[in-house]
Amino acid sequence: MTISIRRATLALAFVSVGLGALSACAPVVLGGAMMGGMVASDRRTSGTQLEDEGIEVRANSRVRENVGERAHVNVTSYNRQVLLTGEVPSEQDKQLVESIVSRVDNVRNVVNELAVMGNSTFTQRSSDAIVTGKVKANLVDAKDLFANAFKITTERGTTYVMGRVTAREARRATEVISATGGVQRLVRVLEAISEEELARTLPPPPRADDAPKPQ
Repeated sequence: MTISIRRATLALAFVSVGLGALSACAPVVLGGAMMGGMVASDRRTSGTQLEDEGIEVRANSRVRENVGERAHVNVTSYNRQVLLTGEVPSEQDKQLVESIVSRVDNVRNVVNELAVMGNSTFTQRSSDAIVTGKVKANLVDAKDLFANAFKITTERGTTYVMGRVTAREARRATEVISATGGVQRLVRVLEAISEEELARTLPPPPRADDAPKPQ
C-alpha cells in the first residue's frame, strides 16, 4: 500500500469514528492495535485509562443533567486532566460546567476552553471530526512519533492535543498537526516527560535468541 493510499485509509477510519461519536453522543475508545509499526502502548497505566473513561462518562452525564440542551460541551480526559471544549450561552454556565466537572471523582485538573457563544452546527461538528481524523492519520504516518501517545479533539477549527510526551515529541507533533489541512489553531495540553522516562515506557528490544530459527 502506498503512503498516500495508506494515509487516506487511516483518515477515513478516524473520521468514521468521529462522525459516529457525534450521533451517538458517547465516548469511543480505539484499541491499541499496531498501525504503521509506530503506535506504542498507551503511556497511561491501565488503571488511569479506566479512570479517564469513567471521568468522561460521569462528567458528561452530570453536565447534561445540569445544563441540558442549552450548551454543547465535550469532556476529554487524559491522565485525569480534563479538557472542556464546546459552547455555552453565558459566562455563568461556563463556570458552572467547570465546577461540576471538577467535583467528579479522580479529576485532578480542569482546562476550561468553553466558548461563550451559540452552539455549533452539525455541519461544523462534522467538519471538526474530519479535521481530527486527518490529524490522527498524519500522526500515525509520521515515522518518528508514537501516535497512540496523543489524544486529539477539534472544536470550531481549533485542534487540541493531549498526551504525556517529551519536548522533542511535542515539537514534532506541533509540526505535523499545524501542517494538517483544516487546522486553524493548535492548543497543546501536554504533560512533559523526559527522554529517560520515555525509554522506560518502551518495550525492550527483542533478544537475539528470541529470533525464529531457520527450518
